[in-house]
Amino acid sequence: MIAAPDRTPLPRAFFDRPVLEVAPDLLGRILVRSTPDGPIALRLTEVEAYEGESDPGSHAYRGRTARNEVMYGPPGHAYVYFTYGMWHCLNMVCGPEGFASGVLLRAGEIIDGAELTRHRRQSARHDKELAKGPARLATALDVDRALNGTDVCAGPTAPLSLYTGAPAPADQVRSGPRTGVSGEGGVHPYRFWIANDPTVSPYRAHTPRRRTS
Repeated sequence: MIAAPDRTPLPRAFFDRPVLEVAPDLLGRILVRSTPDGPIALRLTEVEAYEGESDPGSHAYRGRTARNEVMYGPPGHAYVYFTYGMWHCLNMVCGPEGFASGVLLRAGEIIDGAELTRHRRQSARHDKELAKGPARLATALDVDRALNGTDVCAGPTAPLSLYTGAPAPADQVRSGPRTGVSGEGGVHPYRFWIANDPTVSPYRAHTPRRRTS
């Protein structure tokens, strides 16, 4: 189980800051997914920041919609979206209410409850690949749209919660362009990761999807 120091919940004030402050500060924090079979704990190793309506890469770039409504709400809530008709991705809403910024949780190390994730990630060759990439992370933690809007600051009874963990040392934090994001939204160095961590996903530039005949 998670060591006692890691069980200090992150307060809402942690998320109520500019997204480019919150994103690198999430590295090393502990995300806990409570399930009927027991808790799954993940140490965050890679994240990606999105700056709301000023950011061409953000879901909020063109304003408020039914899909991104949670992003405009109070900080410290989960924004879950469905992509490519196959995968869910998990984000943390941050910044002031109404600003619609958020952090995509891209990768992490399962540190507790790995046995509860392996049947959902049968293609993983070893445990370091269980949550290596945003869709894999959401799949491993059994995250779908039912968790959209979850208050991660509500405490240990919530289905998703975040704890202090061991923040990554500043000299171990790296940044670079977002993975798989096209155009102006892809050039910003808004992806952050822990250097040399084996659970970090590989960088891939955007590749346009081809239409099938």
